[in-house]
Amino acid sequence: MQLSQKSQTVGSIHFLLNGEAVSVSDVAPTATVLNYLREERACTGTKEGCAEGDCGACTVVLAELDNDELSMKSVNACIQFVPTLHEKAVYTVEYLRQQSGELHPSQQAMVDCHGSQCGFCTPGFIMSLWGIYNDHQVLGTKANKEEVRSALTGNLCRCTGYRPILEAAEKMFELPEVSFDHDGLKRDLQKLRALSNEEGLGSDNINTDGVSSTSLSYEYNNEHFFAPRTLDELLQLKSQYPEATVLAGGTDVGLWINKQFRDLPTLIYIGEVAELKQCNKTENGLTIGASVTLTDAYKAISELYPEMDQMWERFASQPIRNIGTLGGNVANGSPIGDSMPALIAVGATVTLQSVGGLREMPLEDLYLDYMKKDMGVDEVVVAVTLPIPAKFQRFRCYKLSKRYDSDISAVFAAIAIELDENKVSHCKVAFGGMAATPKRASHCEQSIIGSAWNETTAKQAMQLLKKDYQPLSDMRASDSNRMQSAMNLLYRFYLETRLDSPLQKEQLDVFSTAGGVV
Repeated sequence: MQLSQKSQTVGSIHFLLNGEAVSVSDVAPTATVLNYLREERACTGTKEGCAEGDCGACTVVLAELDNDELSMKSVNACIQFVPTLHEKAVYTVEYLRQQSGELHPSQQAMVDCHGSQCGFCTPGFIMSLWGIYNDHQVLGTKANKEEVRSALTGNLCRCTGYRPILEAAEKMFELPEVSFDHDGLKRDLQKLRALSNEEGLGSDNINTDGVSSTSLSYEYNNEHFFAPRTLDELLQLKSQYPEATVLAGGTDVGLWINKQFRDLPTLIYIGEVAELKQCNKTENGLTIGASVTLTDAYKAISELYPEMDQMWERFASQPIRNIGTLGGNVANGSPIGDSMPALIAVGATVTLQSVGGLREMPLEDLYLDYMKKDMGVDEVVVAVTLPIPAKFQRFRCYKLSKRYDSDISAVFAAIAIELDENKVSHCKVAFGGMAATPKRASHCEQSIIGSAWNETTAKQAMQLLKKDYQPLSDMRASDSNRMQSAMNLLYRFYLETRLDSPLQKEQLDVFSTAGGVV
């Protein structure tokens, strides 16, 4: 890679595209990476299928430095904005062909295994496979079937079927190895960052936009994109531009542009704020910064709450989890979002901050009505905190959707109880898809608290769900189906956690043997 030694100018976006240094200063802040690649760079292997991050035809691999370590991950180009590429590297399928003209093993294996028919989805599959190939090249291992299936959950094929594609994922590790220069890419990204930091002669002064001279402040046709590097800068910007859209992973905001055609004249991107990229575990709980990706957040959470493992795997696709954030999911507050009911059930809190100060509240108190939240116009979500599980807590979460992978829930249930001998001392029941917000079932909870944990209690609580919710009918489920499903999930929870349940006995045996949290 050849990099100019001239310091960049404010308002230019600098990144690497297929190993080549690129400077962009003439695209709208909401221009998608997909459209830029196809229309400006003739990288037409990256396809548009859905324009909402569902089909994977636009999959590319994004590389960046995280705490000075190289991170590479598959993402959906259709819902990423070009300014978010600043100081990063993006790779498309065009990069994979070798200088000799030979195909990369991920491509050759697809040919050998007949993994492509019409070919439209193939480049996206190839990039997901290339991501797996690179990850395991660093580890010196082959990917197992579970890892491959997880990596491909965001790629849909309409004609071939997945068997030959899965066979190709195995075969690509058997072909002659093609190495990738991870160390060289890391050095190139460090050079790119160094050139960026030369802006303003290396000064850390705050300019009139409220950002330091080392942060990206991009403007095109009176539209602004800010990427502050510190929390102080972020809060100053939100104070100065209270109506600005706060952008995290873009997994929802991208759809506002592609599907709703909204005008977003000012964007404040939190993906570069150092303080918001941390996960901190203490004896009291786990605090997750607002720009920690879903992939990293779920990894940390599952260590405390392994009961969430299946839900995390079914939460969207891997490319979405690689770029979306838990803080963004919470701040968006969708009534059909999966994370909120689970977090509410375990007693999570959310921290909001503005230039005027900081406040913390139970997560369920954040949501007032459909897409309305208890947030000031100058406040931002900075963290979500989960408590350490109580010693005798029983917790489960359940997702019902038409597709197993990468689908929005019709109903999502999260239930947690604490037992004092055979009586329930604490109870939280939360559902998604049942109301205008992620909502607790207060009547249901009160009937359970103080009662013996038996079938009579469970069935009485099931009926009281009708007092707590009046679900709507839509394309995912009817109101009656949602209510019956919610009741059934509560009963399932009882069956799995009753004291004479084989599952419960197994957990209690583990608890008594390990002396840990069930």
